Amino acid sequence: NRRKKKGDSILENPSIPNPFPELCCSPFASVLSASLLPKATSRKKQVIKVYSEDDTSRALEVPSDITARDVCQLLILKNHYVDDHSWTLFEQLTHTGLGRAIEDHELVMEVQSNWVMEEETKLYFRKNYAKYEFFKNPLSFFPDHMISFPSETNAALSHSGILQMFLSSSTYPEIHGYLHAKEQGKKSWKKLYFLLRRSGLYFSTKGTSKEPRHLQFFCEFSNSDMYMSLTGKKISGAPTNYGFCFKPNKSGGTRDLKQLCADDEQSRTCWMTAIRLLKYGMQLYQNYMQPYQGRSGCSPLNITPMRSISENSLVAMDFSGHRSRIIENPTEALSVAVEEGLAWRRRGCLRLNSHGSPIAMSNMGMSIHRSQSWFHHKISREEAQRLILQHGLVDGVFLVRDSQSNPKTFVLSLSHGLKIKHFQIVPLEDDGKLFYTLDDGHTRFTDLIQLVEFYQLNKGVLPCKLKHYCARIAL
Repeated sequence: NRRKKKGDSILENPSIPNPFPELCCSPFASVLSASLLPKATSRKKQVIKVYSEDDTSRALEVPSDITARDVCQLLILKNHYVDDHSWTLFEQLTHTGLGRAIEDHELVMEVQSNWVMEEETKLYFRKNYAKYEFFKNPLSFFPDHMISFPSETNAALSHSGILQMFLSSSTYPEIHGYLHAKEQGKKSWKKLYFLLRRSGLYFSTKGTSKEPRHLQFFCEFSNSDMYMSLTGKKISGAPTNYGFCFKPNKSGGTRDLKQLCADDEQSRTCWMTAIRLLKYGMQLYQNYMQPYQGRSGCSPLNITPMRSISENSLVAMDFSGHRSRIIENPTEALSVAVEEGLAWRRRGCLRLNSHGSPIAMSNMGMSIHRSQSWFHHKISREEAQRLILQHGLVDGVFLVRDSQSNPKTFVLSLSHGLKIKHFQIVPLEDDGKLFYTLDDGHTRFTDLIQLVEFYQLNKGVLPCKLKHYCARIAL
């Protein structure tokens, strides 16, 4: 047998298996070629920091191609929250007082790549109930006086018809109306007639004329993001509190912002919703219809809150007699449940304090609400409005807070009809017992929890039922 020369390959003797075939490659090829490595290791990871409403934060190591929806799913799982498809990643620019809900399909690292050193920018994890509300009720988002359809279109369009026009590549409804625009390089604002078309946003130089020679281009949206003003008139000096703007990518400060201001919330909501549809089109509808399908390479997190088998098999029972029985009448079952809830409160109000004496019912009723997620202790009217606005102006979004004008009363802040309304909750004392009421004593409740639960089931004197509460979550 001849001795093996230097450079001879082990593959010359087929009887000897090669345990490391990947090392026997051309001397000019890299041993750590990307094609030889597992696919998962080729994805770079980065650390992002996400804040919650109470300014607690959490650092996450995530793939560089992760989407906003994937980040939300990750935080939902880590914190054991219920996924109701309303969780959102929110971008907030502290110095300029601007913010926007990052679309579910957007890549988080691309969003952060547009940040500049001059601006303090944070990512917030919160709920946004209005994220896809326009798909459910488009007529309330697009009032008749602000929208025009092509001449060949029938004016009496159905809900689905309006959406099909917005998502169509051939036709697009025209949005029009007055907006206040901040003049570039000046502190002054000018009221102009604007038109939104598929080619971009324009304003008329002559009243409400739509003739091409009178239309001047304002901006397009492919290289900029749309933000809502969170501070109202404070920073920008806007004539109203309903401001929004367009910020070019990788632009810092206010010098490059194209700032606009509407006269009311309905107008601002219409403009911003139409621009979202114009910019993202069918992608928004796919986000709405497929809540767990992200664009990144992450595995979809198909976690849907479901009732367990034991919960599905629960039945109402009556144990008051000598023998137990099943309550088949739904009305009777509901009344029994209410009675049991009231009995639980009465028992809870007779707990012993640290000295061994029972706590008075009135004192217990004064503090039992403090542990509830919908209660916000000592926040201002302005802060309550900001919280509800950030959670989305959907009918039924609410919170309960202490009254600043009267320390003995509380206030229910509620969203309805794209407006935030405030209702005073007044305490009443009758025969030595304390009650709470919203309607001058016609309907009385022993504590705030009972009051909120009642108006979650019944509209009563309110314009709508209580549906979604604003909570300060912690990460």
